[in-house]
Amino acid sequence: MKVLKIKLKQNQAHYRKEESQKNKMTYPLPPFSTVIGAIHAACGFKKYHPMNLSIQGRFQSLYKRPYTDYCFLNSIMDDRGILVKFPNGSLLSSGYTKVASTLKSQGNSFRKNITIDIHNQDLLDEYNGIKDLGEELENFNKIRITKFKNICKLRKKNLATKKKKFDKKSDEFKKLADREKEIKILEKLVLDRFKEFKEIKIANELNNYACLVTSLKYYEILTNVELVIHVQCEDEKDLEIIRDNIFNLRAIGRSEDFVEITDCEIVELVKAEEDEEIDSIYSAYLSIEDIKSEAILVDRKEDLKNVRGTKYKLNKNYILEDKKRVFNKVKVMYTSKYSIDDESYLLIDNEKLIVNLI
Repeated sequence: MKVLKIKLKQNQAHYRKEESQKNKMTYPLPPFSTVIGAIHAACGFKKYHPMNLSIQGRFQSLYKRPYTDYCFLNSIMDDRGILVKFPNGSLLSSGYTKVASTLKSQGNSFRKNITIDIHNQDLLDEYNGIKDLGEELENFNKIRITKFKNICKLRKKNLATKKKKFDKKSDEFKKLADREKEIKILEKLVLDRFKEFKEIKIANELNNYACLVTSLKYYEILTNVELVIHVQCEDEKDLEIIRDNIFNLRAIGRSEDFVEITDCEIVELVKAEEDEEIDSIYSAYLSIEDIKSEAILVDRKEDLKNVRGTKYKLNKNYILEDKKRVFNKVKVMYTSKYSIDDESYLLIDNEKLIVNLI
């Protein structure tokens, strides 16, 4: 079997675990989908080229790098975060203007000017003016609008009672019905205009403001990463295409996780020789099924539950369903102490590296 063997280095790398949100954790090796995506981008493939991968490698250390996380709250809080204004309230972007920042963990107030650092007094005055008008409209709504609605409700009730005394075809009934209709139209007109005024003067204007909070979070970063990736393709011509375009592969993981390709060649995989046992020199993602069948010998006491390693369910490739990506996931074990012997159906490369294609 012919495969393409790619050897590369990264000074640093972060292969994010998608389920980690607060502090961004990393896989010890890049997931299959990450490598497949990087290869497709380097080769300019516009559609998926089926391939299987063996991913193994090592890193020197793991450390946590702090970063400031920015989060916009769903509503404007008066006592926390940073009050900002957007040029266009319908779009969240980095193009905002800082209005004021709170200085303590509690007891602050943008409205009352308590323990805040003002960055733009004009915008703060504008914001407080909108809030003042909003409070006035709320009071107007509670007193005047509520009274108006109660009067309309009472008049409609009285007209409905009077209509019961007359025949539906009579002139008296028609006059009462017309008056009832006029009241309903007037009520709807007043309420709609009040709602529209609130939207224009309050909601639309406040939509340009937001509350931004920051927090200290962490990235897990791997250092001095070495990777050995074996690629098997359904069409062997793809191996040559990947080899010829491999230096277009700039990064694996984040865009700043640059790679240095140290070797890339098409090699023939062979079985271990008779009475030969091949030990791993790298950590790797290993197929759970191959471990169960004992094609790979791993460090364990009795059964699969006692294997010294970490189980992962990793993304490989995906299909589109209703314009959403649905990933094919593979079950693997990440471990370092493993081997094969001459009875295994797994193969080795020209450097006697165990190749577990998944």
